[in-house]
Amino acid sequence: MKRISVLGSTGSIGTQTLDVARIHKDVQVAALAVHNSIELLETQTREFMPRLVCVYDKDAAEDFKLRVRDLPVTVVSGMEGLIECALLEEIDLVVSAVVGMIGIKPVIEAIRAGKDIAFANKETLVSAGHLIMPLVKEKKVNFLPVDSEHSAIFQSLVGGGEVEKLILTASGGPFRGKKQSELTHVSVADALKHPNWSMGRKITIDSATMVNKGLEVMEASWLFGIPADRIEVVIHPQSIVHSAVEFVDGAVIAQLGIPDMKLPIQYALFYPERRKMQNGRLSLTEQKNLTFEKPVLSELPGLSLAYEAIQAGGSMPVVYNAANEYAVAEFLDNKISFTAIAARIADAMRAHRVIDRPSLSEILETEAWVREYLAVHKIGGLE
Repeated sequence: MKRISVLGSTGSIGTQTLDVARIHKDVQVAALAVHNSIELLETQTREFMPRLVCVYDKDAAEDFKLRVRDLPVTVVSGMEGLIECALLEEIDLVVSAVVGMIGIKPVIEAIRAGKDIAFANKETLVSAGHLIMPLVKEKKVNFLPVDSEHSAIFQSLVGGGEVEKLILTASGGPFRGKKQSELTHVSVADALKHPNWSMGRKITIDSATMVNKGLEVMEASWLFGIPADRIEVVIHPQSIVHSAVEFVDGAVIAQLGIPDMKLPIQYALFYPERRKMQNGRLSLTEQKNLTFEKPVLSELPGLSLAYEAIQAGGSMPVVYNAANEYAVAEFLDNKISFTAIAARIADAMRAHRVIDRPSLSEILETEAWVREYLAVHKIGGLE
């Protein structure tokens, strides 16, 4: 029996993780955690009967306790509750699918306790890779990527060999090939129309700005120990080649499949075992074209700023990520234009003084500084 805790169970990755668990009867969901989506959480709790549930928002947690008072479930809240869900004694694997910096501390504590991690929380490595990867090595735990691109690289590396470079593919999102001057007045609805993937709102906007690919470069560098200048981003509109590895002899090994997040989720849940999936299969004969393009960084400020953050190092990736979170929330609330997202990130990066190898407390302080700074400095395309 595989016993899992799902942090962020009502989000896109969380709900699809539970879809996988629903099919495989040897998976037991022992803990669930959400921010405040208690209606869906109640449905999940009644189906999977976890022993422990965390509702991060304390007021929502009190409401949830009343909803499930007929069930034998313990309800906790706040950061302490989130960590409790990650440390539950019988847990084998923690699925980290929460959005934001709140996902870092539970993952660190779970690794210290010897728990395997399946992570979809980008902040984990973007902001704290220098803290987490040495801990993963020390505790000898499995640290398994759920993102389709990193899972593809992870799978392509099976068998070993000296790596020349990593190739991260990107669909290009809904605005592939558009110039920045054409995107000033795009609506939230336009930006949420991803051509291939069904994802949460925040990550869908990140795909449209290509910030998600910048974050993935940072993640890949930490996860696989490859410097960013040996990680190539390639636009692949069909989203069939999920990413690839080029080895020193020139061989390129890639992982292909239909665009379905359940595949990397299931691979992480049962690694190193592969299990049959009920979903559709890739038919190469039905693929009319598989095309690849070089990204034009001058028209993709969200991606080019990521490389600047990587080069600056230290706490600058924290600023890049936190400023993006803040700006995306503003855009989704119709407070700024689409192109202002990158402008807001650039403004925060220019104002930041880099901290070399920041501690966890300094990472969280830097995130707080970014939010305070952007709340005061209303520039960067704000309408």
